[in-house]
Amino acid sequence: MSLKLYLLRHGETIYSRTGGYCGDIDPDLTNEGQQMADAFGLAHRAIAWEAVFVSPMKRTIATATPLCDAMQLGMELRDGLKELSYGKWEGQSNQFVKEHYHNDYHRWLTEPAWYPPTGGETAMQLASRALLVVAEIQKKYPSGNVLIVSHKATIRVILCNLLGIDLGRYRDRLDIPAASLSMIQFGVYGPMLKVLGDRSFMSDDLRSLAGT
Repeated sequence: MSLKLYLLRHGETIYSRTGGYCGDIDPDLTNEGQQMADAFGLAHRAIAWEAVFVSPMKRTIATATPLCDAMQLGMELRDGLKELSYGKWEGQSNQFVKEHYHNDYHRWLTEPAWYPPTGGETAMQLASRALLVVAEIQKKYPSGNVLIVSHKATIRVILCNLLGIDLGRYRDRLDIPAASLSMIQFGVYGPMLKVLGDRSFMSDDLRSLAGT
């Protein structure tokens, strides 16, 4: 039996709904975001989970809680799974950032692996901390099912690294909607993407929410 690494993005927040930059700031889930978390927990109780690793933010903890409570699983909180830090862009709209941080914004669009949001973090810096958690999981759990509950950019960066996708294109190659589940299976020939951005476990109304 091989390791199956599941990656769950947190449920909807006001920032995932509006498109505002949200990394270090720590909003709660919206009511709909909590419904997404509940739907995930209900739909995935039949899986024999070895462990659940969670970013220590309110939105990720709240997303993991329904499953962990139902399965009586403890959460392994890891700072390495936090979202990309957006620095001075935190809490701002895309339009505001384009107007007030024009040069930094366009450098970031061109090569986010090496150029950060103003006062924030590059994708390379994010990868260096997030992949330490993945390495820890691979060492502790060579087989079985392990869940990571994290954030949009963090999951994209982890997947790009494991799949050999240019890290500078993490924003252009993978779509990770709110509360979506992806899964990598580690085999003889390395990591294989088996699931990407699945939200089939939630209602049509939740899946149809704009901006998630």
